[in-house]
Amino acid sequence: MVDVAGEVVDPGLRTLPPGSRVGDAIDAAGGPVPGAETDLINRARPLTDGEHIVVGGDAHQPGDAPAPVRQGFDSQGKVRLNTATADDLEELPGVGPVLAGSIIAHREQHGQFTSVDQLIAVSGIGETRLADLRERMVL
Repeated sequence: MVDVAGEVVDPGLRTLPPGSRVGDAIDAAGGPVPGAETDLINRARPLTDGEHIVVGGDAHQPGDAPAPVRQGFDSQGKVRLNTATADDLEELPGVGPVLAGSIIAHREQHGQFTSVDQLIAVSGIGETRLADLRERMVL
């Protein structure tokens, strides 16, 4: 299982057969969006379980060490609503263990969020809290 993120048609988790390559994961996510930077991606590299593949965005120059990206966060430090753990969610203002658990339970019951605004359906999140979270989260 890998997480394909960034400038692809359908970012998210993908389960691929053993022996799959980076290109297979990108294709499974619908391919790069038009204009996405892919020159620095080695599409032939074999995948490893749990890998995070980012397409496009701020491309690093060869030899540059990429900035570390934590599992439940994007490269700007925003929480990824569809992959965040309870601990990740608890780093958000006003989100404790109970609310983090409610967000994850909602995601497990209803599937991935298609908009951060769908958090309004989670018990404990009202308009004010949603406004506080909106700029700190991505899908």
